[in-house]
Parts: sequence; C-alpha cells; structure tokens
Amino acid sequence: MSNPNTPENNPAVEAVEATESTESTESFGALLSQFERTHSRRAGEGGKQISGTVVAVTVDSVIVDIGFKSEGILPLALFEGAGEKVEPGTKLLVSVKGRNEEGYYELSRLREAQPKDWTALEQAFADKAIIAGTVTAVVKGGLSVDVGVRAFMPGSRSGARDAAEMEKLVGQEIRCRIIKLDATDEDVVVDRRAVVEEEQRSNKEQRYSQIQEGDVVSGTVRSLTDYGAFIDIGGLDGLLHISDIAWSRVEKPADILTVGQQVDAKVLKIEPSGKRISLGMKQLQPHPWDAVPGKYSAGERVRGKVTRVTDFGAFVELDPGVEGMVHLSEMSWAKKVRKPGDMVKPGDVVEVMILGINPAERRMSLGLKQTLGDPWSEAAQKFPSGSEVEGPITSFTKFGAFVQLTEGVEGMIHVSEISAEKRIERPQDVLRNGQVVKAKVLEVDKDKRQIKLSMKQLIPTGLEEYIAEQKIGTIVSGRLIEVSGEQGTVELGDGIHAAARLVLESAPKESPQANAVDLSSLSSMLAARWKNGPSPAEAKTEPVRAGQVRSFRITMLDRGARKIRLQLV
Repeated sequence: MSNPNTPENNPAVEAVEATESTESTESFGALLSQFERTHSRRAGEGGKQISGTVVAVTVDSVIVDIGFKSEGILPLALFEGAGEKVEPGTKLLVSVKGRNEEGYYELSRLREAQPKDWTALEQAFADKAIIAGTVTAVVKGGLSVDVGVRAFMPGSRSGARDAAEMEKLVGQEIRCRIIKLDATDEDVVVDRRAVVEEEQRSNKEQRYSQIQEGDVVSGTVRSLTDYGAFIDIGGLDGLLHISDIAWSRVEKPADILTVGQQVDAKVLKIEPSGKRISLGMKQLQPHPWDAVPGKYSAGERVRGKVTRVTDFGAFVELDPGVEGMVHLSEMSWAKKVRKPGDMVKPGDVVEVMILGINPAERRMSLGLKQTLGDPWSEAAQKFPSGSEVEGPITSFTKFGAFVQLTEGVEGMIHVSEISAEKRIERPQDVLRNGQVVKAKVLEVDKDKRQIKLSMKQLIPTGLEEYIAEQKIGTIVSGRLIEVSGEQGTVELGDGIHAAARLVLESAPKESPQANAVDLSSLSSMLAARWKNGPSPAEAKTEPVRAGQVRSFRITMLDRGARKIRLQLV
C-alpha cells in the first residue's frame, strides 16, 4: 500500500513543497499538518471580514496583505468606480471568497457571501437575506449582476439616479436582495435600492444618535438656497443658514460656497422632534468684535461700507462682522433730512465718526454729519446779536417759525416777534413755508443750538422815532395814565409810554425848547386828543392824579432797551 503522506499521492503536500523553496528544519509532517489546518480554516471564512493592508497597486489590481501565506487581490475598478483613493499602506476590511489560478486569495469588501449554488440562492430568497454580487454589464432595462449565477437588476431597483450612475456601477461589488427566483428558467431578479435605503436609514439613525451640539463636523455642500446651504455630514443633512456662513454680511450663499465643496462646521442646534440640525461656519472663527476695543475708539474718524438702510438710520461695516449704526439724527446738521435713503445708499463707502462703542452688546454708534464740520461752531461770529439776517421759512410750530440761515443752522421767530401792529395767533396766518424773510438776531446760544430772531424789531416804531428826536433834559408834556405814590406812567404820544417820578423839583428849570413844545404843537395835540383837558399851567396847582396833562423833564433815553424816564416839573 502506498503512503498517502508522500508527495506523489497527496496534492496538499505538493502545494506545501511548492510554497517552501528553502530548506527547513521542521519535519515534513509538521509542515503538512500546518498547511491542512490553514487551508481548512481559511476556506470557510467567506463571510467574515478581516483587516488587511495594501502592499501594491498594479494596473488593474490591488494586492492586500491579509496575514496568510499568500496575499489577497481586489479589482482596482472597485476603488476607481467609487472615487476612492488607494495606495500602499491603506487599511481595508475584506472577506475571503476563494483562491484564483495564480494562487491569490480572491477578496471582497462586503460582509455578505455570494451564494455558491441554487440551493443557497433559494435559501437566501426565502430568508430575504442580503447577498453579495458584482455588476457585470449594463443591459436593456437595467444591469446584469453575478450572484453566483447571472441575475437581472431593473434600473429602477439599482439605486442609481441616471444612466451615468448606472454605468459607474459596472465592476462594482454590491449588496442586494433576491426579489424573484425561478430555478427552472434560471431567472433571478435582485434589488439593490431597497438595501441601500435600509442602510442609509440605519446609518442616519446611528449618526444622529452620535452627534451632539457643539461638535465640529466635516461635510459636503449638497445644495444651495437663497437662505443657506444643506450640508451632508455623513448621511445627515444639516442646514447652514446664510447668517452663519461668515461674520461679514453675505448676500447670497452662492457667493461663498459651491455644491460639492468640503467644509467644516459647528453643530449649533439639534431638534429631536424634526431631527433638524443647524450648522455654523463662522462660529469656528474668532468673533471680530473681540478685537474692536483695541482697534477703535470714540472720536475716531473711520471709513466703512453702507450695508443696509432702515427707516431710522444706516448700518456701516467697518470690518467683516463689525458694523455700526448712523442714526437719522446723526446724518446731517440740517433738519431737512427725512429719510436715511436721501443721504446714503447700500454699497456707498462713507467716512464716519465713532460716537460710542459698547463691546458687551456689540454695538457702535456712528455719526456722518460730524465729519462734515459743525456749522454751529461759528454761528455766534457769523450771526452776532443785533445783526440782520435773511432766509427761507423751513417749518412751523405752534409758537413760531424756523428760518434757515445757512446749511445746518436755523433760527426761530417767536409768534410774538412777527408783528408789532397786531396780535398773531398762528405764524401760518401771516407766513408761508419757503417764504424768504428778514429778521433781527436777538440772541445766539451755541450750546443749545438756538438763535432767537425778530421780524417786528426791524420795523421802526413811534417810540424809536420819538427817542431819536429827543434829548435828555428836554421839557415835554404828557398825560398821566397811572399813578402809584411817587411813581407813575405817562403817555407822551400814540403808543409812547414813559416811567415818571411824580415829586416836583425844588427849582424847576425852563428851556427854550420846553416853552416851544408846551406852547405850540404838542400842547395843542394833547389838548385835542384828551378832549380839551386842563392846561399844564393849570394842572400844576392840582394834586397829581391820573388823567392830568403835566410837564416833565426827560432824564433818560435808552434806545436799545426802548425806555424813557421822566421827572415831573
């Protein structure tokens, strides 16, 4: 009887000897036993995944060290079709399908085993199990798949969105499920789409349970909208809102991002109910306001770009993410500005002054008019008290009218200073908007930014003319209209009143001018006006009382104050 352990009668021994080219100190029996154990164990590991390391990449294959006496082999097309980069040193999870004619172990990247016969196919169909297969070609209506036998996969069940994606599946290993099996006609139909969708749902649930607020994730821009971008973060979609893309103002997400772009983002919020994830890119960058206190200060002039205009002001960007607001009241020294849009437009580059900074609230107030110069700084010199000015009426209030004297400087005419001839209830009764008027400057208050004007004081009155014609010491006649002890009020003419001391001088002085006035026109006028009352000479003998026409000497004439003082004679 021949020995079964001799090389002539045992192919296994032949394989061992072919593998071992050098002399060995181990016994022939030990080598044979080792080979048999190894061959038996590895042949049954078809569905189990093991770790391997890529040792070489050829024109069409990837050689993998899996810890066996021979290396494993994978088609390079598997990686190229998936757009996956592979090079020596790359770690892979693979399973052993068998050995090829060259002695390499044929590998698969799928955990599922490929059925070996019809019995295995029927069992997989009955169990609705997932099996491995390799797409071999594009055929009419779908794809041809090798699952141990030739199977058909309809295009609608391939999971591919178009013909181009179906073409990319050729040569790829896939996971699928048998949905039709007829052993008699050798008709097998498989479905990849259902398996992919199940896998996506499973991965999404697992991924969702792992992610937390505050995590930094990497993802791919899947789509862009007007309000943001959707980012694929490992099977989950996160919304990157337009306001969270950058610290600077972003008009359109497409200005910053492109579909397919790889980005890093921070998980801002997770809503368990709707499983919505909010992402932010700008949160991974330092906040621009952190540098503001050391970079800007109040009173500084800076340049910036107008980003938006509202009803109450305009926002100006000084740095990306750093904006200040110019309030409507800080746009112009003139009151005629009614809308911010009358002064600036989005996109304008303007020079502004920093009025205040609040780092805690990240707010900055700016002024536009301050860079144009304050017209009130020279108002007192340009419009001194007593000077005459001219300008258009710009607006009315209940108590007066405003007159524009120059750009940014207005004066106010009180209703009592409009006319000396009659009482005016409303300034609009005698003035109109836009009317150019002349007025006298009464007072300038630079701190309060107020100028008081008078129209009536530019019109000469009887009192002014009377004071201009008289001299101190002149004896005049007048009618007492009020007596209070030693003081009284005297009417010297129509609307001309004077304060008088009613104690007679010890030695009254006469003058030619006094005689002329008392004996001629003024005495005649007063006598006629006061219905032929007693003459001044007659009145001297009577006690002083209201209604008398008496003689007085002028003791004071104050043109500026418009006052006259008299002494009874």
